[in-house]
Amino acid sequence: MDLGLENKVALVTGGSSGIGLAIAQELAAEGAHVAIGARDAGRLAAAERAVKEVARARVHATSVDITDSAATRRWIDEVAAEFGGLHIVVISGGTPPTGHAAAFETADYRAAVDAVLIPAVDVALGALPHLRDARWGRMLFVASETASVPISGLAMSGVTRAALVRFAQSLAAEVGRDGVTVNVLAPSATRTPLLERVVAQRATEGPSEAQFEAMGRHTAVGRIARPEEMAAVATFLVSARASYLTGTVQLVDGGASVLGPSAAHLPWQASAKPE
Repeated sequence: MDLGLENKVALVTGGSSGIGLAIAQELAAEGAHVAIGARDAGRLAAAERAVKEVARARVHATSVDITDSAATRRWIDEVAAEFGGLHIVVISGGTPPTGHAAAFETADYRAAVDAVLIPAVDVALGALPHLRDARWGRMLFVASETASVPISGLAMSGVTRAALVRFAQSLAAEVGRDGVTVNVLAPSATRTPLLERVVAQRATEGPSEAQFEAMGRHTAVGRIARPEEMAAVATFLVSARASYLTGTVQLVDGGASVLGPSAAHLPWQASAKPE
């Protein structure tokens, strides 16, 4: 299937690792010019090499902290100037602390908004004039499953991602006639380097691999996602083929949401042993 991405210019924040890197690689393999940005210069250099291995067009990497509004706007404008335009913006990165709603103070919520919501909005507003100028644009926010379903232990994620969804949907209504679509990808647990580090740190009940297997049992397919699976969905969402898809939240959770909050609460599952 031709996704119509050849020679399109794509900018990916959080492109040095995990889902962001996987998306950058997919776009590069489809023939798009890809600019990736992230804070860690070492990881960014490794990511640039990985993207170039599969690229059919140009690859550009910049060390940038998207919580720095001025630096972010400069980066966006520089990418558009260097490549002669901007068509695709994938906004990934920023993970708030986990925990229940009452576990945090007001200052913690304010910090999460500043770290997760505001930078994403800032990137979107900085890139929007370029997408409108091109009369062909795709904006995709990479959020979390909490953008679609409530998870009590991820209260801060839910607060920031729900706000991001409403921003994206309002923006979609505003720019659709300019040829720009705006969507939100809501991935569930994905086996990224970040999640592997978190699981390793918390693996007090057995090896990390056992923890991943336990997480995967609460999905319809029996495992958690791989970054490239999320990237495949994201790449379609920013493609020419997805021209009529806008203002949506695309939950990609391996069927976890259709199983309910926890299979263990069901009487016929309570004593079941994992296969």
